[in-house]
Amino acid sequence: MKNKTKSPAASGRCVCQGAGPVLTELLARLAPPAEARRHFETARLEFLKGLRAVLDARIERRSKPKARGQAISIE
Repeated sequence: MKNKTKSPAASGRCVCQGAGPVLTELLARLAPPAEARRHFETARLEFLKGLRAVLDARIERRSKPKARGQAISIE
């Protein structure tokens, strides 16, 4: 017995019932302007560079051998 119901794609209707373009428009209106996006991108890159500097300093500090003492000549 075959199922006679059509899928939404076969009938030409979208699963989202037409809400896709509306949601796209809403997200476009909520997005910050291009200038603000550039500032956010720059801030994100600067934050990552700062994090990298902190990690490099910690790695450098952990990589140095610890001083064990001082050699003393005995007469």
